[in-house]
Amino acid sequence: QVQLVESGGGLVQPGGSLRLSCAASGFTLGYYAAGWFRQAPGKEREGVSFSNTDGSTYYADSVKGRFTISRDNAKNTVYLQMNSLEPEDTAVYYCTSSRSFIATMKGHGDYWGQGTQVTVSS
Repeated sequence: QVQLVESGGGLVQPGGSLRLSCAASGFTLGYYAAGWFRQAPGKEREGVSFSNTDGSTYYADSVKGRFTISRDNAKNTVYLQMNSLEPEDTAVYYCTSSRSFIATMKGHGDYWGQGTQVTVSS
């Protein structure tokens, strides 16, 4: 059964850090592009960061310098390290994956996780 399961969300104060994990099962993540979207209440879904199989990455301007995407192919998992968190980062974060990097970035991934809530508040 193909599945993506996110974890690591929670409540954090502004300036704090969280690391999101996305564990894949049923397929080999190392052969797939993967990344993260987020959606805040009342806002459109936003692409946050993506990782291709060749090591290339993409970051939205709003998170550059603060977020880092990485993979552990042995664990079939992709991570999103989020530092210097701001209230504007509050959203449900979704992991997605596809054979195509472009499709993944455009939100047309084959696989999606259930989402994990990140709340940045004092």
